[in-house]
This record gives sequence, C-alpha cells and structure tokens, in this order.
Amino acid sequence: MDGWLAQHLARRRDGVKHPVHDFLFTYYSLRPAQLRRWHPGHGVVLRDGASDRDYLAVDGGVLLDPALLAKRTDSVRWIRDLLAATASRPAQLGCFGMHEWAMVYRQTQDQVRHNSWPLRLSPAATAEVVQDRGVRCTHFDAFRFFTAPARPLNVHQPTRELQPVLEQPGCLHANMDLYKWAYKLSPLVPSELVTACFALSREIRELDMRASPYDLADLGFPPVRIETPEGRAEYAAAQRSFADRAAPLRAALLTACDRLLAASPPTP
Repeated sequence: MDGWLAQHLARRRDGVKHPVHDFLFTYYSLRPAQLRRWHPGHGVVLRDGASDRDYLAVDGGVLLDPALLAKRTDSVRWIRDLLAATASRPAQLGCFGMHEWAMVYRQTQDQVRHNSWPLRLSPAATAEVVQDRGVRCTHFDAFRFFTAPARPLNVHQPTRELQPVLEQPGCLHANMDLYKWAYKLSPLVPSELVTACFALSREIRELDMRASPYDLADLGFPPVRIETPEGRAEYAAAQRSFADRAAPLRAALLTACDRLLAASPPTP
C-alpha cells in the first residue's frame, strides 16, 4: 500500500496526471493520509492508544466514541440497504464497458476528459461503436458523465433515487464503489476491510480504462477491444471474475452494517 501511495504522491507533487489511477483519489474523496491511518473498528479497545475527537479514553486504552455511531446510524442504514439490494440481484454481464465510450460520444479529441491521451479510433468510428452496440448502463454515477447525445441511447435512465433499484453486482463501478462505502463507514469498520476494497477497486479501474476508447498502451495498459467479439468475451470474463471477488467484500460490509445497526441506540 505505501509503495503504491508513494507513486501517487510523487506524481501529484510533480504535477503529472494519470488517467487510470488518479480516479481513486479524485472521484473518491478519501485522502492518502486517511487511507493510511489504521482503525480497529467499532467496539474494539485500542490498547495504549491516544484519545482524540473520535476516540475516548477507557480502562486499558481508547474506544471509538459511541456518539459517532449514533450520529451516523442513518448513513449506515442507507449503505446497508443499497448493498443488500445490489447483492439480491443477478450480475448483468452484457454492458461490455460501453459507459466509458458514452462519456466521449460525439466529442472531439480536444473535448474528451483525458485529452492528453489519444482515442484508439477516430471520433466518428467511436460514435459508430456506441450506436451499433448500444448502452446498457445501470450505474447512475457513470451515467451522469455521459455526453448529452449519449444519454438517450442508454437502455436505462438511472437517477440517484433509482440507484437502489438498478444497482447490480456485475457492474464494475458498483464493485469499485465498495471502497467508497467502506471508507464512508470508517472508522466504524476495521481498516483491513477498507484497504481490501481499495485494492479491488484499483484492479477494476484498470479494466475499466483498458476497455475504454483511450489508447493507454504506453502506460502499460493494453486495450480490451470491446468493439470486437474477442474483446467483448475478454471483458465479460474479467467482469465476472471481479463480481465473484466483490461478493465476499459486499457481504462483509453488509455484516458490518448489521452489527453497527444492532449496536445503535434506539430511535426515540
């Protein structure tokens, strides 16, 4: 972890942008220093620890302030319900990563988000792939970055309110977001769970961008050419593997939420 974070911090210090890995610190809001800070989780006495705004001194060490859980019970419940709804559905493996293509649909090279990196196909050919393949994105936080002409092409029209209805466990971004839900539960959950979700999110992000319309081969990310049958098969196999690996992390987060809610003070 420290080695990987050191690379990110060195790039940031030197003003070097990374189209794959920066996402983990720009889209997601947890700072590297926060990721490195270890927490044992709710109800665990940390021997010889120092009290601070989140920790109270008790016999033998420090303990997370019970007021923290009371203050965040509603958030824990919302996260728990979203995770449970997502886990209850079968994984959909037919999107083939077209969300990244919809984000550049009908844009010029200068207009795309990562315009320092070339598109693998011309803008016209990229648009043709989107039109021919269609878009089946269920994830609101990907959909909201679609270009305006791409949005009507999506089979679904996700909103924040529909997120618990549409979120499904085959989605790369839903599985990357396990990291977000883990750190939003921190320090109430053990840091080991947060870092495990971060590690998976980092791997998924690489597939996400390898299947994108950008040419990132010079960065060491060979393309998954989803515009071809072979590329779509490669993507779907990797997507299924990530869904399988995400399932126990989602289950662990659900268990943590249930324990936190059981320990929460009753609502008046």
